[in-house]
Amino acid sequence: MANIKSAKKRILTAQTRNERNKAIKSRVKTYIKKVDAAVAAGDKTAASAALLEATSEIDKACKKGVYHKNTASRKVSRLALAVNKMA
Repeated sequence: MANIKSAKKRILTAQTRNERNKAIKSRVKTYIKKVDAAVAAGDKTAASAALLEATSEIDKACKKGVYHKNTASRKVSRLALAVNKMA
């Protein structure tokens, strides 16, 4: 266990950030699963709506620093490609 005050604070802030990041990543994964489920079901309108929501969540996660901008872009691109292939 850390003895120095600043090290103790670092442990607490790291733990807080870890929990926050985990929650945000989990939320993004949920929205991605919704898009994948709509694509698998063959429902183009539901997939498009889910894609908009998922894109928004991924962008928010990127803005908060949970995802790197290229990672976020890749995720959005792959989802959009899957939805566009349905046509």
